[in-house]
Amino acid sequence: MAQTARDSVLNLQALVEKTILGQDAMIERLLIGLLANGNLLVEGLPGLAKTRAIKKLSKFLDAGLSRIQFTPDLLPSDITGSEIYYASDGKGEFRFQPGPVFNNLVLADEINRAPAKVQAALLEAMEERQVTVAGKTHALPRLFLVMATQNPIEQEGTYPLPEAQMDRFLMHVYVDYPVEKSERDIMLLVRSEEGAKDDSPSAASTQDPRIPQDVIFAAQQEIHTITMTDAVEQYIVALIQATRYPERYDKDLRKWIQIGASPRGTIGLDKCSRTYAWLKGRDYVRPDDVQAIAHDVLRHRILVSYDAQAEGIKPDKIINRIIELVAVA
Repeated sequence: MAQTARDSVLNLQALVEKTILGQDAMIERLLIGLLANGNLLVEGLPGLAKTRAIKKLSKFLDAGLSRIQFTPDLLPSDITGSEIYYASDGKGEFRFQPGPVFNNLVLADEINRAPAKVQAALLEAMEERQVTVAGKTHALPRLFLVMATQNPIEQEGTYPLPEAQMDRFLMHVYVDYPVEKSERDIMLLVRSEEGAKDDSPSAASTQDPRIPQDVIFAAQQEIHTITMTDAVEQYIVALIQATRYPERYDKDLRKWIQIGASPRGTIGLDKCSRTYAWLKGRDYVRPDDVQAIAHDVLRHRILVSYDAQAEGIKPDKIINRIIELVAVA
């Protein structure tokens, strides 16, 4: 019996989870971003398998991977590419040399360590799905995902992303330390991988075939057919409205929120909740599907007030409060 698109995607998820222990939530969000045709900002301390996650995804999915290490001296052309002059037989011409952004999966490592001009070059490519150099427009691949990582901004030498640019990311995912019971398993996994390394051609030929890109495109078409009742649609709108007009719900919310979510938040909740429901095997969206991904979609779209920052109030606490107060129709 032929596998369905969902079976193949779940198989892909299982393969990645076998190689990255204790970070199942991050892997699920990475798949949601891929299926919802969006981009992810992943934040966490170094060593929590952020880079490893997208590398393993590219290993099991038939997709190319580019890694860009963001540094303070990086230039926009280092990402997008540039026109290079070629001379042959006495004639010369300029040809476009594509940058690393021209790939299916792009890992923007430590995006907050590069200045604003470089960040903007990547974010423009994410938004427009194309790059314009020397007056010519070059389209990016159909299967395209940027996973930008950043270390917490409390660390020195970083350039925090402006709120308007953060809004370009479909989700902002927090990665925490794995639970204690996973720590020993991680140690044993890495030890076994180091002991089993074999780069010979015969070893490469015995690897499992990679999942084709057409599976992702078929899954995206199925996700478009996921139904959502008027009540759930109104619930999504109500959650967004609560970030913009918090005084309607609670005086503390009014104190905590300076600016609420943009319409991209509404679109993001719609896309991600339908994708989440599809992954769970349903053809309709429930309110708890919306709640399950609300934090990742909204935490970077709510500008916390100075009063809230002084009290140590984080966006997740604000979202928890909104979910408590907004009734499901």
